[in-house]
Amino acid sequence: MIFHETPLQGAFLIEPEKRGDERGFFARVFCGDEFAAHGLETRFVQANNSLTGKKGALRGMHYQLPPASEVKLVRCIRGAFHDLIVDLRPDSPSFGKWFGADLTAENRLMMYVPRGFAHGFVTLTDDAEAFYFVSAPYAPQQERGLRFDDPWFSAKWPVQPTDVSAKDGSWPAFDPEYHAIETLRGLR
Repeated sequence: MIFHETPLQGAFLIEPEKRGDERGFFARVFCGDEFAAHGLETRFVQANNSLTGKKGALRGMHYQLPPASEVKLVRCIRGAFHDLIVDLRPDSPSFGKWFGADLTAENRLMMYVPRGFAHGFVTLTDDAEAFYFVSAPYAPQQERGLRFDDPWFSAKWPVQPTDVSAKDGSWPAFDPEYHAIETLRGLR
């Protein structure tokens, strides 16, 4: 695996290293030893799969508060989506900054999303399918979210989201108290 650092502290794009011949290829998408060598999470407790039917649909920007804060390892297994993360850790040098990358079934890139980051994506194709591992079970009482169009972090999406759920469209504008930013201090 090839670990590409992003501009956000602790977040990575991970590229499988293909070994192949005339039959095709083999590549690891997770190795506990390699993740540990990079200081990354090695314990995942849940695997999730989502299918989004229409291009332009948005899922996110979600995160969970401690003690349920989670690491995500996200991959596109069909179609394509633009994956975007925002660092919400107030003691991080990249606090308030965002990073996005196209994850596609063809490029097989994975986004490593640390604890204390909001995460979401907008589909670039119809029938975009995500598969991702998380390090903590879903805890609805600990869930928070950012609006995808919040001027506080001013993300640039490659396509304008045209389908946003009622929940994702109703997150309040950024407010350090509501978004419980201080609880994210010290996460990595």
